[in-house]
Amino acid sequence: MNPPTLGLPAYARITANYWAFTITDGAIRMLVVLYFHQLGYSALEIALLFLFYEFFGIVTNLTGGWLAARLGLNTTLVSGTLLQIGALLLLTVPEAWLSVAYVMFAQALSGIAKDLNKMSAKSGVKLVAGDVQGRLFRWVAWLTGSKNALKGLGFFVGAVLLYTVGFRVALVILAGLLVLSLSLAVLRLPRGLGRVGGKPKFTQMFANSPAINVLSAARFFLFGARDVWFVVALPVFLSATLGWNHLQVGAFLALWIIGYGIVQAAVPTLIVRKGLDPTGLTARVWALVLMLIPVGIVIALETGLDPGLVLIVGLGVFGVVFAINSAVHSFLILDYAEADRVAMKVGFYYMANAGGRLVGTVLSGWIFMTHGLIGCLIASSAFVFAAWMLSSLLPRGPAPGPGVVRS
Repeated sequence: MNPPTLGLPAYARITANYWAFTITDGAIRMLVVLYFHQLGYSALEIALLFLFYEFFGIVTNLTGGWLAARLGLNTTLVSGTLLQIGALLLLTVPEAWLSVAYVMFAQALSGIAKDLNKMSAKSGVKLVAGDVQGRLFRWVAWLTGSKNALKGLGFFVGAVLLYTVGFRVALVILAGLLVLSLSLAVLRLPRGLGRVGGKPKFTQMFANSPAINVLSAARFFLFGARDVWFVVALPVFLSATLGWNHLQVGAFLALWIIGYGIVQAAVPTLIVRKGLDPTGLTARVWALVLMLIPVGIVIALETGLDPGLVLIVGLGVFGVVFAINSAVHSFLILDYAEADRVAMKVGFYYMANAGGRLVGTVLSGWIFMTHGLIGCLIASSAFVFAAWMLSSLLPRGPAPGPGVVRS
């Protein structure tokens, strides 16, 4: 049973913790990429530092949704925040200890923490939004959009802290921010939020409607398309090829993610007519638009235009359209999921999301080393093409009942 004190206060606490966590997540990503590039690590080695971060995101989303259904979202939120504090502090050891294996372990903890927190926050929105028409789409778009804007801020915070106070002091500051969030937001949420009556079996994680399975597969390719060029290839290209310093790289990527988050939060106003929610057809149309953008960037780079200008403009357009795609997907999974099993369905869906990030991250390092940024952009378009094909199987109308794939 969910407690009666749900609604805006609970949503505000969920959002506040998600904001604090997101700043640290973006900051630690930028700190690790820039610091270890500074130490002489190759693009592939930097990508491998995030291998366990993404892999354990897959495991966490799969098991985390099940645990949240049995123990409540409060438990998974607290656990995720504590794990992130531990992951940050693990990296404050002397430089000689920072082997690839050690950093991969710390990043594994961070990946578990991130996906516990995200799965809990997104599931919590479904439970506190109620049945008011359009509220779920607005609230999930705002949560996701503001999160991404703050992740961009986190990129900038990470770059500034590295530039001003150094790697280890930066990590301690970020851990302190999470301690504050834990005490002020997470511990004040209603007890038992999202707990399911009885003892749901782990195998129920896979008992999804065809629509959820198809949407999860499309999500895999959508986020692989972003990370295959954004995570490692782009910051290393800006630093090593264009000669940007750490602060410039961090500021540019931060502004991109902030803008991406603002667009994502505004998607309900931008693309949806009053009283209507997105459908599978919406997802397919916007995937087609997204697929054309990396191809356009490749053509512009091959014609000899200034690469810095091409990337700034191209990445801006990509960010706007990707934000729309992501917001539509984030709504559809909550729309398709049953309220009494939402954590399990969202966990399964974000397992696919983490899988796409894992594949995209590894390919970002490998393809950049073998075929450069152009190769990464071509791979990005191929990934979006797969997401577009899968989106054609989604229902064109409102949320389907069990066993329904297309209208």
